[in-house]
Amino acid sequence: MAETRFMTVNMGPQHPATHGVLRLLLELDGEIIVKAVPDIGYLHRGIEKLAESMTYPQALTLTDRLDYTSGLSNNLAYCLAVEKLLDIAVPKRAQYLRVLMAELQRIAAHLLWVATHALDLGAMTVLFYAFRDRETILETLELVTGARLTPSFIRVGGLAADIPETFLPRVRAFVEDFPKRVDEYETLLTENIIWKKRTQGISPMSGADCINYGVTGPVLRASGVYYDVRKAYPYSSYEDFDFEIPMGTNGDVYDRYLVRLKEMRQSNRIVKQAAAKLPPGPVTAVDAPQVTPPAKEEVGKDIAALIRHFKIMEQGFTTPRGEVYASIESSKGELGFYLISDGTNKPFRMKIRPPSFINLGALSKMIEGQMVADVVAAIGSIDIVLGEIDR
Repeated sequence: MAETRFMTVNMGPQHPATHGVLRLLLELDGEIIVKAVPDIGYLHRGIEKLAESMTYPQALTLTDRLDYTSGLSNNLAYCLAVEKLLDIAVPKRAQYLRVLMAELQRIAAHLLWVATHALDLGAMTVLFYAFRDRETILETLELVTGARLTPSFIRVGGLAADIPETFLPRVRAFVEDFPKRVDEYETLLTENIIWKKRTQGISPMSGADCINYGVTGPVLRASGVYYDVRKAYPYSSYEDFDFEIPMGTNGDVYDRYLVRLKEMRQSNRIVKQAAAKLPPGPVTAVDAPQVTPPAKEEVGKDIAALIRHFKIMEQGFTTPRGEVYASIESSKGELGFYLISDGTNKPFRMKIRPPSFINLGALSKMIEGQMVADVVAAIGSIDIVLGEIDR
């Protein structure tokens, strides 16, 4: 009997197609993957532990550095958890603006995904098209937040400031033009025979397997499971908007691609509604002096109120004892923050549920029995960010 011998190879952590410092230990039988073990931790920064030494407002800045393609979404998830702990009501205008910016951020994240995923599989033109449109979004968001990557603009109790007059006209121009841009990506890829050969039937996951592995987001929905936090547990007034949740059937790389393209169209639809229905009013919580400075007209009457607010913010506001969990539907899946408060101005414990980390756990299941070249397609189809995985 001939002896069967497997070859063990490292893929990463420097490999460009691992989308960051991910190392895969692959056991191969020729070109077939017998076993795959993801090895993470090369980017570990201890964000959860750092947060315990910072006040609640200070810890907000750490969230931008998780999935650094979705800074505003990270801000939103964290702020929802702190607001739940403090029992703070956010004004309707701030909620709508949060939705608008989070959905623009989702489109920008998906554009970066389709650009790099297509490049991994040999389609270079899509990269230039997608980055062109992503740049438009980042410039629009920069107009409001003053930053491109780490905005820290969504604050506990609302927003850092209201939007400038030039913001909504730019948003409306973008949402009118963007569907044609998605059509261009589809023209380049959706019926491209090479693209279909590289993605159809590759690394499939059944809905049951996705649930067992805790997978969420586009990867889960591509496998035919209808779950989206925006619909299941609406937050920030998502119940006021009309949108659909794109679904797949085969759970392969191709379906994950189709779901994300459809999601961009739905996000564009939400942004259009939010811009059209944006209500007037404040963008920070009222009657919440621990997080909101007094209104301008009040400062003139009582300068002491402003001084008290800044003293509170300098020392960090205290919170009730207890624990809370709040989550959102980020571009990767369910992003959640679990906070334990001991009544001080700092979180006693903070635990993040990062979708990239959970989804990566299913990679071995996806690629075992597949070809080595399919590993690149599978990793890209999950859409991981190692900043969120290692934290």
